[in-house]
Amino acid sequence: MKNKIYNKVFNPFLHFFKNESASGLILLGFAIIAIIIANSSFAPTYNDILHTYVTIGYKEFSLSMSVLHWINDGLMALFFLVVGMEIKREVVFGELQSFKKTILPISAAIGGMIVPAIIYALFNYNKPTISGWGIPMATDIAFALGILSLVGRKAPKGIIVFLTALAIVDDLGAIIVIAIFYTSQISWIALIMGLIVFICLILANRFKVKYTSVYVILGIVLWICILKSGIHATIAGVLLGISLPAGKNIHEFKSSILYRLEHVLTPVSSFVIMPIFALANSGIAIDINSIGAIILTPVSFGIIFGLVIGKQIGIFGVSYILVKLKVAKLPAQVTKRHLYGASVLGGIGFTMSIFVSSLSFADETVLATAKISIMIASILAAILGGIIFGLIKLKGEK
Repeated sequence: MKNKIYNKVFNPFLHFFKNESASGLILLGFAIIAIIIANSSFAPTYNDILHTYVTIGYKEFSLSMSVLHWINDGLMALFFLVVGMEIKREVVFGELQSFKKTILPISAAIGGMIVPAIIYALFNYNKPTISGWGIPMATDIAFALGILSLVGRKAPKGIIVFLTALAIVDDLGAIIVIAIFYTSQISWIALIMGLIVFICLILANRFKVKYTSVYVILGIVLWICILKSGIHATIAGVLLGISLPAGKNIHEFKSSILYRLEHVLTPVSSFVIMPIFALANSGIAIDINSIGAIILTPVSFGIIFGLVIGKQIGIFGVSYILVKLKVAKLPAQVTKRHLYGASVLGGIGFTMSIFVSSLSFADETVLATAKISIMIASILAAILGGIIFGLIKLKGEK
């Protein structure tokens, strides 16, 4: 009986970890492909495709956006839907269910968002580029778990769960920041219509509507309303995710709409949407001779120091204080070295950081600088984090 309950609780998490860790490596591959294309003779074709307008619908009932915008506003809404479902699952049944379990990763995530933002703001104080303060706040869960998968037994399950919970809270923080601070002019009519649709989703859940099609149709309408409102359309994905029925207990969860959709969409998000996002957003023309000049800009300093230094100070510092004050305790088999290694891996920003940078800067030169800096910082954090875990000795090792 205990084994059955254990499997029901941990199998979805282990499945998630395997998907995310594998997708992180695929994501890196597609990012490298994008950079190669952007610096080859195929660059004009690559840019033409991304900026080609695609229209869906008919006349006044149509949407027309570039391929890049369909990816960033459309496909990424599905990515954020998965994030929303992950958040709800963890809050209802998982690692974010109880205060005692959540105090450490939630506090660490908050510290890991605030300190990098402050570091970036210090480098860009009183400059137009101050708008990029949200860029180093993010942790890329796929890349971070990908590195942990490479260190094998040196990463105990406790630290994997901690980093996953932290990244989910981190994503929630990024979603709130995007919704509040990276919103253009608001259309209140569209926003009110979106609120009505969201209330309909909550009511459908409340009255136990079991038709997945109802939630899908309402979700599409919600996405259109949020898109037209001026708030970033991906927020619709999160709202849909947290409104889906999850059941009252772990047994009902297995047959819930949230469970079914999460298991269908998580592989799609990990192995299709995120690689396409990386392919579309990582294509940066790099002039080797100008790399030095790029790294010496306030934007680059803010992002690199924010992700590589700020993340580890925020995550490890807050965690250390809470453990020292006995407000929280480390997960089973997790040492302070594991905690520090995970804090460094928290500096892998990539997907969410690139996403926020595209919302922060309209100037193509500044945007390219931000993306290059994110890649440099993420690679540094991955290497340093991998080395730290590599130096940890298992029991019996000399």
